[in-house]
Amino acid sequence: MDQAGRYVADGVLGIDTLWGGDVMCPSGTGRFIADSWFSNEPLPAAYTHPAAEHLRRCGGVTGKSLDPEIVEEYLREVDLPRAIAGIHQEAASIGGLRGAYLDGLASCLETMWDLAMEVLGKGDPVPYARSVEASTGKPPEPSRPEAKRQQVAELLGRAGYDLSQTGGVLQAVDTWRRERFIPMASVRGLGAAVIAHFDNLSAKNLIPCLPKELARIPRANIDFLPIKDAWFSGSMNYMGRARNLDDTPQYEATYEINASLQMSYPEFEQLVSHEVVPGHVTTFAYLQSMYARGKAGFEATVLTMNTRAATLFEGIANNAILIAHGVTEVGQLPDEDLQIGVLLALLQDDAKNQSSYLTWGELRPQPEVAATLRRDFLVTEERADKLSGAWGRHPLLGRMYLPAYRSGTERIAELRRAYPADRVLPAIYGCNGLVDIETVEQAVKS
Repeated sequence: MDQAGRYVADGVLGIDTLWGGDVMCPSGTGRFIADSWFSNEPLPAAYTHPAAEHLRRCGGVTGKSLDPEIVEEYLREVDLPRAIAGIHQEAASIGGLRGAYLDGLASCLETMWDLAMEVLGKGDPVPYARSVEASTGKPPEPSRPEAKRQQVAELLGRAGYDLSQTGGVLQAVDTWRRERFIPMASVRGLGAAVIAHFDNLSAKNLIPCLPKELARIPRANIDFLPIKDAWFSGSMNYMGRARNLDDTPQYEATYEINASLQMSYPEFEQLVSHEVVPGHVTTFAYLQSMYARGKAGFEATVLTMNTRAATLFEGIANNAILIAHGVTEVGQLPDEDLQIGVLLALLQDDAKNQSSYLTWGELRPQPEVAATLRRDFLVTEERADKLSGAWGRHPLLGRMYLPAYRSGTERIAELRRAYPADRVLPAIYGCNGLVDIETVEQAVKS
């Protein structure tokens, strides 16, 4: 590990610990900001310091049982501002794509640090615009669901649903979902079948565009696990620490899915493409392969939420179903039921951005935000409650992560329309160097 890597390890795991995350936990109920640690490098002091265990156990700076004296000890002995400044310094020295990536990462960590200090009462309130710009590279803006909602209405009308009934398109969507509802108890069997389907599509429409070394990398070594009463809809937990006899990675992951989700089969197809193949699991596996072959720095092994890289990854994942099918538009998908499912999933991610904008940009109360998400973005009652509550009102996720989905999705869609697949796909999957949502176009052009 070089000096930049040492600073990244301390900075990322320190911020993760401060917010209550445990990257070594196999479950998304324990993980938070740091999405992976697959380098097999020794864990840094930011993770192993005795005070870190208290922070993880109590849920970090937002935890109700947080001991102020232990927090002070951690802040005094684990110098996170120094680590973050070190990333900036190394970025300036390294330059190029890697330097730009590291500099963007450091800026996001600075914002997460300042948000933690705000929560602890040790710093000024962080402006909402700064939080959004740090993670997405763009200022905050409201979502515009009208076009997608109209597309859904047209497709439902063609499928025979009566949109003139009480409740209009929302009632029709609820009926459409109920008629295609999948039980979460069957998620493992269904998941295996859908994963195989998208893995085959990816072999046809993605793999030929990528370096031949990636063809043999497992794209979907994952196990689906239902989990009850989670505050999240699902959690992809990339492990990546298992090794074969020849010491090559097994690229393994799990996906915990909330057992209370109300989801149709077409929406489940979109979820699998998003979370597994050719979405998150595939993206992380390719980056692990790049690191294992010496083509990426240590920072590729400790991938991090609330960053511009995370915005890129969400953009890839939301476009993954189109990548798998080799198309650029939802209307080009082969089945109109699937088109409805994808549009509803995209509306849900537009709703995440809107929840953030209304909650933090306009200071709207939670019941009003929930009603808006349900009415305008056609989400389920369960999703409206979670996105306006546990997610939307979280001082970090609500301001930095919820806007990432929509922003990343639109940017990757723009790039896929503007450049041929054999140019854009290697760049977004990190084959030209690890990139984020701000540096990805430079990689496409290189």
